Amino acid sequence: IAPLFAVGISHLALTGSSQYIDLIGILAVMVGVIVALVSLLRLGWIAEFLSTPIITGFLAGVAVIIVVHQLPDFFGLPAVSGSTLHRIDVVASHLGATNRWSIGIGAVVLGIVIAAERIDRRLPGALVGLIGSTLLVGALGLHAHGVATLGPLAHGAPRVGLYGLSWAAIRKVAPVALVVALLVVSQTAATTRAFADQGGYQIDAGRDFLGVGVGNIVAGLFGSFPVNASPARTAAVASASGRTQAAGLGAAAALVLLVPASGLLKDVPLATLAAVLIFVATRIFHQHELRAIAHFDRFEFALAVVTLLIVALVGVEQGIGAAVGLAILDRTRLSARPQLHVLGRIPNTTSWAPLSVENHVAQVPGVLVVLFATPLWYANAVHFHSQMDAARGRATGTLRLVVLDALGMADIDYTGSKALRSVIDELEGDHIDFAVARAGRRVCECLNKSGLYERIGADHFFPAVDVAVTTLGSKSPGT
Repeated sequence: IAPLFAVGISHLALTGSSQYIDLIGILAVMVGVIVALVSLLRLGWIAEFLSTPIITGFLAGVAVIIVVHQLPDFFGLPAVSGSTLHRIDVVASHLGATNRWSIGIGAVVLGIVIAAERIDRRLPGALVGLIGSTLLVGALGLHAHGVATLGPLAHGAPRVGLYGLSWAAIRKVAPVALVVALLVVSQTAATTRAFADQGGYQIDAGRDFLGVGVGNIVAGLFGSFPVNASPARTAAVASASGRTQAAGLGAAAALVLLVPASGLLKDVPLATLAAVLIFVATRIFHQHELRAIAHFDRFEFALAVVTLLIVALVGVEQGIGAAVGLAILDRTRLSARPQLHVLGRIPNTTSWAPLSVENHVAQVPGVLVVLFATPLWYANAVHFHSQMDAARGRATGTLRLVVLDALGMADIDYTGSKALRSVIDELEGDHIDFAVARAGRRVCECLNKSGLYERIGADHFFPAVDVAVTTLGSKSPGT
């Protein structure tokens, strides 16, 4: 989110100016309020639209971004800005100008981190690499050999409160706050879902949003910028066996204690930080998961790949938005073509089961029992009608009774009621009785609004399929 809000606020104030810093603090508080409201208004369910393929593609795309953004520091090249493809192009065209000392430091640190993880994940390989490379730079004077370092860091007590707060400032910052808040919600949901799946624990997205929202408010009040759940930082904590918020609180306490000594960090090589982040990126690019998704379903694999490419090449929020949109379209496509199950009675019982599932069930001659275990709505209304016509053509004997098992039909919209009315009209024209079994209260309310409840008749609604067939079948000749 840093490039997003940095660019947004730079259009309102000169970067680095006191007004810029004031607006950044206001932005953080506004983002925090919006994200907290998402939790308080119980909108955490939006996280459920992030399927495993989307999350896998999201993390893979973030991994690509991390690696590409760290390549200039790893190779000792000047900083590069712009899109992912532009960064790759610039790095590739300047490989002849790489700094061997930087590459050596980055490679050694990367090797230390990988070795530490393989020996014991609790070993602080990254910390060892950071301290060792920092001492090496200072002892050998590698600044003179072109090794880029962090340089002097500003440090001191933060100022508390919001400065420059006014309605005019709020109006100017509001559009940026909405965009950043959307990205915070999306990335927080994706990150928490991803690492919950890896750790095998349950999450409460609403609680996470509230935590991140409050974190943003506190950050803004202390003069800091908006924050969110970070895949890279989360992966770093997870790789060090961190499991609770104690890891973050411990890091915060250590940071406060180290503020007086922050001057020692001026010799930290950028190649060291690049190596650590590249290692983290390899841990959130789950190639095994991608292969499993490809083996399971090509469309879901395409979702993962689309998310990966858009996140890596366009942007995080665009990638998540496009993938969620495609996933919803696919679900809509599938829900618009649900299967209409024809039921048969299990011998010597009062139970009924789909003919396609049970081998021993049999249709009762003259009776057609169907199960449409999905809401009947505008997207599948025509499909429902055609499936009913096909089922009538396959019925055994002279059809005298049709029973609709409404278990699983949670809702009927206006278009769906018109399709059902058309089916009932055709059945009445052919002197075929119609009944409904196991209809829920919501379905009955919908049928009542459409006038179909009265049309069907209260005496034609039954608590079970077998009760409907036994009661009405005996009244129908030939059944």
